[in-house]
Amino acid sequence: MTDEKKLYPNYDMDIWFRTCDQEITEPLEGKLKGTIPSWIKGTLLRNGPGCKKIGDCQYKHVFDGLAIIHRFAVKDGRATYQCKFLHSDVYKKNTAANRIVVTEFGTMAVPDPCRTIFDRISSMFNFSIEQTDNTVVSVYPFGDQIYTMTEVPVLYQIDPESLETIGQKRLPRSLIVFHTAHPHVMSNGDLYNVGLSTDKGYVVVKFSNNKEGDIFETAEVVGSMKPRWRLNPAYMHSFGLTENYFVIIDQPLCVSLVNMVRRYIVPEPFSTTIVSYPEYETNIILIHRETGATTQYTTDTLFFMHIINCFELDGKVLVDLCTYKDGNIIDAMHLDAIKNMQSNPDYGQWARSRPKRITIPIDAPENTKVEATLLADVGVEMPRINYEMYNGRPYKYFYGMGSDVDTEYSGRIIKVDTETGNYKQWYEPQCYPSEPIFIPHPDAKDEDDGVLLSSVLWGDNDHAVTLIVLNAKNLEEMARVDFTTPSQTPRCFHGWYFPDRTSVKL
Repeated sequence: MTDEKKLYPNYDMDIWFRTCDQEITEPLEGKLKGTIPSWIKGTLLRNGPGCKKIGDCQYKHVFDGLAIIHRFAVKDGRATYQCKFLHSDVYKKNTAANRIVVTEFGTMAVPDPCRTIFDRISSMFNFSIEQTDNTVVSVYPFGDQIYTMTEVPVLYQIDPESLETIGQKRLPRSLIVFHTAHPHVMSNGDLYNVGLSTDKGYVVVKFSNNKEGDIFETAEVVGSMKPRWRLNPAYMHSFGLTENYFVIIDQPLCVSLVNMVRRYIVPEPFSTTIVSYPEYETNIILIHRETGATTQYTTDTLFFMHIINCFELDGKVLVDLCTYKDGNIIDAMHLDAIKNMQSNPDYGQWARSRPKRITIPIDAPENTKVEATLLADVGVEMPRINYEMYNGRPYKYFYGMGSDVDTEYSGRIIKVDTETGNYKQWYEPQCYPSEPIFIPHPDAKDEDDGVLLSSVLWGDNDHAVTLIVLNAKNLEEMARVDFTTPSQTPRCFHGWYFPDRTSVKL
């Protein structure tokens, strides 16, 4: 397809189709340009799909490829790069069979050619589905250990230096069936996450950081709320919290439990259980962190994947999030949709997000309709803030990657001023950055006194990855380290920065 015929000529869809054929297990030196501040000493770990095929089998959704962990170690003004596949049970089964043997979010398992037709028909009625443990979305600290996550209640511990897979944790199904891929880490090491329980509905689960024991053994439900539709709970990728409240967005993008049951009879990918009801409003649920009391409000229909931040100010709860007009963002991440995007005039709208703020008066009666207003007229996703100091508190700035595919520079890093709506941006041609992670200066006096780290891919070079270091105040480039990789470098999702106290030698 020529550029003249492309609807989105500045967006390179091929970045989503890369497969890593060769891991980098020893730290790879890169080419440094500029100066990395000497006070940056730590490890940036990132998680995402490492392949788009197994043997002759192709994955169908960006959520589905086998998880690969990327490691950027920064110390003494230098940086190195490594990457290694997560050795989950699914990874072992797929690589041993050289095909996709477990159904993923959007991809059906390939039938075993050695099984008879009778075996396959019988398996349709055994009322069991092998659940994926491909924790491909995010990486978080749980106490003094590091785990990869997705939306099923399975986590894998990894070694932050070698990237070796250490072990698996499964949360009890009696406690939680699904959870978000984005727990909140508190200053004392406690974690909170929101999930779906079979009996209580939406639940907030607390993991207490008991330094003398297993943090998973402390897991307990500290808040709950029934979904508005018992058989169609909301699909939730993230949630928010403030000083006094947990914030749950009950959006009309739902998981159909009826379709879930149907999968036990007619095996289908999990994505077939996602249903959208754009004719309904979006609900916001506040659960008081001390009393467990719940209050529900409504706002105009909006859909979301990521909360930016939530906080309390002047008798109000403010909820900032990246919003969509409809639930087509899930469809937009099917690889066939990406492959055909250049001839799809609707694709730009499917992928277009806008940051909005929902304002909730704390004393407003139950079911009050509250307003959602635009924070900035710019497409931005994968939002990050000065998390350590401002999560759940009043803040001014957030950072993200550009989400609009129909702009001159589809790959951008963006800084938004939530008070003015103004924004700054960094971009280069053929540049596709990951979420920018904020690292505060050790003597910071301002909210944005620090740097942003981002892993950058290039549309014109699939055997390369770059670590970009930007001044968080003005998005001016301070340094970059270019790495040449022995095979393709795939696109990643989310990551976490671990300062030297939890990182290891370069």
